[in-house]
Amino acid sequence: MSVRRLAPQELQPASFAFTPENEAWVDQQIAKYPPGRQASAVIPLLWKAQEQAGGWVSQAAIEVIAARLGMAKIRVLEIATFYTMFNLEPVGKYFIQLCGTTPCQLRGAEAIRDVVKKRIGPERHVTEDGKFSWLEVECLGACCNAPMVQINADFYEDLTPEIMERIIDDLAAGKEVKPGPQNGRFSSEPEGGAQTLTDPALYDGSVIGSWKQRLAEEKAKLEAAKAAAAEAAAAAPAKS
Repeated sequence: MSVRRLAPQELQPASFAFTPENEAWVDQQIAKYPPGRQASAVIPLLWKAQEQAGGWVSQAAIEVIAARLGMAKIRVLEIATFYTMFNLEPVGKYFIQLCGTTPCQLRGAEAIRDVVKKRIGPERHVTEDGKFSWLEVECLGACCNAPMVQINADFYEDLTPEIMERIIDDLAAGKEVKPGPQNGRFSSEPEGGAQTLTDPALYDGSVIGSWKQRLAEEKAKLEAAKAAAAEAAAAAPAKS
């Protein structure tokens, strides 16, 4: 894992405070834990601070959270720098995380990387209009739909360079972009539709019905055999 540090001081805000609405939310999170265990709420509070600040966690936010939870500042800093879901520097309104792990590499992640680098600039660079920044990350867990990116909280999968260009264009223009697979398939089923378990009889109940019928017939045969055996035993002469 690469070393993660706080943003330079010239980028750090002078202060941080939760909004009244988020302050009420913070109270609810802390109340979930028994006295003396308030530190357990540190990750939710860091997440909410990042959300409020537009996608990143500042030094001031870390200090506020530490004081609120009765923690040493270094303990909160350790958590913020360990978990890569916390951004330690300003990001664009649309923060693109590009998966660069093996499955995505094999399916064309390098071509997607070329697009975002051309359109946005180097990693961690925020465009002048504040709309975009990007970062290459480790596996985002959608290997069946490689290559893919995460933009803010949504996944965009089955990408091509042309599709990535269109997504950036639409976001820049303020248009809504549908997340998920971009090649027309649903979820992660095979491209072109299902290839197995395609027999309609599997789903119309006939297979289950015949199975139940067969069991009933076998049960009836077994009961008839038992009855015949019992009759034969009753008809046999008693031994002297």
